[in-house]
Parts: sequence; C-alpha cells; structure tokens
Amino acid sequence: MKTKNMFIVFVVVAVVQAFVPLKMIYDTEKINDEGTVYKFKTEPIDPNDPFRGKYITLRFEAENFKTTDSLMDMRQDVYVSVENDSEGYARVKEVLREEPEEGDYFKAKTGYLVSDELHLDFPFDRFYMEESKAPQAEVTYRKYSAAGNPKPAYALVAIKDGETYLKDVIVDDKPIREYVMEQQE
Repeated sequence: MKTKNMFIVFVVVAVVQAFVPLKMIYDTEKINDEGTVYKFKTEPIDPNDPFRGKYITLRFEAENFKTTDSLMDMRQDVYVSVENDSEGYARVKEVLREEPEEGDYFKAKTGYLVSDELHLDFPFDRFYMEESKAPQAEVTYRKYSAAGNPKPAYALVAIKDGETYLKDVIVDDKPIREYVMEQQE
C-alpha cells in the first residue's frame, strides 16, 4: 500500500514539474505567434559592458518618455502603451499606472525622473545568442552604432495582452546573427 501511494505522489509531482515549463513555453510561443510586432530603435550601447555572458544588453530610444507626472516613484510598476510612429518604429504613447483596456501595452518599471523626462526599464533588454558569437557581435554592433549609419539598428518585439517577446535584433536590415556572419567573411 505504501509503495502504491508513493508511486501516485511521484506521478503527480512529475506531471506538475513538466507542466510548469511547458506552460511557460506555450505562453511565450503564443505571444510570438499572435502578438503585434513592433520595431524598437536601439541606441548605441556602452562599449565597456555590452555583454554579460550569453546575451546582448539593449537600450532603446523609447525608454525615455516626457511626462508631467512628477509623482512617479523609482522601480514602480507601470503599463506602457505603444504605437508606431510615422516611420514604422515603436514609440511610447503613454505611461499608465493602471492596465489599459485596449491597445498594445506591456508592463515595465520606472527608473529615474529628471525634470520632465521619465526613464523606463523595458522587460526585453536582453537578447540571448550563442556564446561563441557574442564577442564578435559585440565588436560588430559597436562599430555599426558608432558609424552613424542611416539605417538604425532595432529590436523586433512581439506584444500581446501585456506580455512581450524579443524576437530578434536587426542590424543593417539583417538579423544580428546573419550580420555577424557576413562581417566575418
């Protein structure tokens, strides 16, 4: 009898342990497949520390938002409503304390507030890539950003129901993995 109960407990625990990561993968794939994709322009990154391990640290033009709300606290959860600008790049439409009922938005944290400019910490500021390609991508991206190229680098971010998924980083109209491979040739 004891063995039978232990087996049942084992099966239940195994099912729960399998369910949690599978649910996370399912949710991410749903955002990727059904979310609205926005192009967020990236800014040149600090050449002293652009990589930590296997990911690229990204900064975005849209992270700085002009506001008249001087009561925002640092590290406060907010909802960022987004839309496309006239060039097809994402821009912050408004920063809200409450979840909007319509439109595309995601949850972010407030950073510092200097006079009327609020800095936002986006949840998709890390782009993971193969560790062996990261050092070359760092050098290539830094050179591209410093050169003042007419085509901005940007991140493709899928947004659905307040959740985000960073699909890719695009440099010179190519995914960064492709761009790095071409630069090595």
